[in-house]
Amino acid sequence: MNRISFLKRYINHLVKGKSKYYLHSPFVYELMVNVIQDKRHFYAYDEIHYLRQKLKKSKEKIKVEDYGAGSKTMNTKRKVSDIARLASISNKKGRLLFNLVNHFECKTILELGTSIGLATSYLAKANSKAKVTTIEGCANTASIAKSNFELLNIKNIELITNTFENVIPNLTNKGETFDFIYFDGNHKKEPTLNYFNQLLATANENSIFVFDDINWSNEMWQAWQQIIKNKAVSVSIDLFFVGLIFFKKDQAKQNFKLYF
Repeated sequence: MNRISFLKRYINHLVKGKSKYYLHSPFVYELMVNVIQDKRHFYAYDEIHYLRQKLKKSKEKIKVEDYGAGSKTMNTKRKVSDIARLASISNKKGRLLFNLVNHFECKTILELGTSIGLATSYLAKANSKAKVTTIEGCANTASIAKSNFELLNIKNIELITNTFENVIPNLTNKGETFDFIYFDGNHKKEPTLNYFNQLLATANENSIFVFDDINWSNEMWQAWQQIIKNKAVSVSIDLFFVGLIFFKKDQAKQNFKLYF
């Protein structure tokens, strides 16, 4: 990561970001108040938090096959505790995913990048009637995730251990549609754009695409800039660390930077 570029983007976000008091779009205002700033506490949060704390104490080491941009802090031989501490979704981001799925009653969910399954658990716990399909390229990491789903007694997850390149064409060829897609498995520009363009075929008017770490690197920032310009996108929400995409036909095309 170019720290100077990152800092400049962060300052720009602080300057241009808006709070709910400056939003004139009824849809985005409602999203900000009832989803992004929703402070309700669900029991699922405690379950996932306790699991995270347990994983942070794990002595287990696994060999990780990293198909994305790679970790900036860990080698391929990694402690499960380090993955839980450094590479897993934060509680704040996890609650955002939960709130989005819960509020919009998403029933078909796809996640690119399972890791050890904490983000997946937020998605699955948000709607027990939803089907969550999650893809993880590393078999050892997927094995840890599967064990975590069992510990949380989650029954609505289909975990596919394979590369995105192998799985995504199968999903599009079968005519699958998703209410919610979480992109968190590759932090390079071209793969991110390729996955987005392929998975557009699975979107409907009410679908939500969520991109993690849109300012993680210059490549991810560039990918995000291209995504929000796509003619299929009506509303984009830049929360700095996370980006949200909506396809609602009744919404004028607008891009927002919001405080999160």
